[in-house]
Amino acid sequence: MRLSKPKVLLFVAFIIVLFSLLIIPPYLHTIPDLELPIKKAINFLELSNEPHALLWLDVIHRRFGIEEFVDSLQRYDQILNELPGEQLQLHVFRRIADYDNPIQQRDLERFVGLDGIVVPALYCDRFGISDDYAELLENNVIFGEYELTHVLLAAIWMQENGCEVPLSNSSIENLYRANAALINNDSVVEDLELEAAAFLYLAGQGNLVKDFFIERVIAAQNDDGGWSISGDSQDDSGWHPTVLGLLLLLHVEFSLNSYPPILSPLSP
Repeated sequence: MRLSKPKVLLFVAFIIVLFSLLIIPPYLHTIPDLELPIKKAINFLELSNEPHALLWLDVIHRRFGIEEFVDSLQRYDQILNELPGEQLQLHVFRRIADYDNPIQQRDLERFVGLDGIVVPALYCDRFGISDDYAELLENNVIFGEYELTHVLLAAIWMQENGCEVPLSNSSIENLYRANAALINNDSVVEDLELEAAAFLYLAGQGNLVKDFFIERVIAAQNDDGGWSISGDSQDDSGWHPTVLGLLLLLHVEFSLNSYPPILSPLSP
């Protein structure tokens, strides 16, 4: 039986539509509305007394104008005075929120591990960096995981402080790609993945974070507005993954060509 031309065209159109329904959706990701997830995360963090969280909430206030976090630095200073055993570490990191934060160079020599990766970058414009800092960064890229994300954060801070990052352009590109590779394709959202994604956005490399990961982040948000260290655990929501989740969603929701710096600028 021969089909008339109109029927042939109708049949072809049907095949094209059917093909699109079968093939396109796996690659087409529409990010859901972010207003409610962002609001829930803000509510979760608004009363946080974790000092490191407060520094990042100050960043969020300066970068996105979130008024719930306007007094984060004042609250941080109050807590700093209440924790004498942690005063050195807290005082050193206070520069994130206060460019003029007074510190002695000898105090920086006490930091090792993850803090030892980022603290020199935080003060590089004031004290410079050691001759072996480039090697330290390169070695920690190889270690992967949180060492890798902290190298990316160090590079961001050095750039904001006007310091030359002691890595080649190709090494920096590899640094971006290696952080993006930390974000896997399974359904479980991990704290490390949130950190890699948030830091990539901070570095202006949000294009390396796929839309489907944003969808997973939204789906993994707990009822209280926070995120757990691992999405497949029964752990309560924690400040660390929640700060990272909020940072990530705010950058996605308010996509701009440039943002205020992470580090508080020089006082006028």
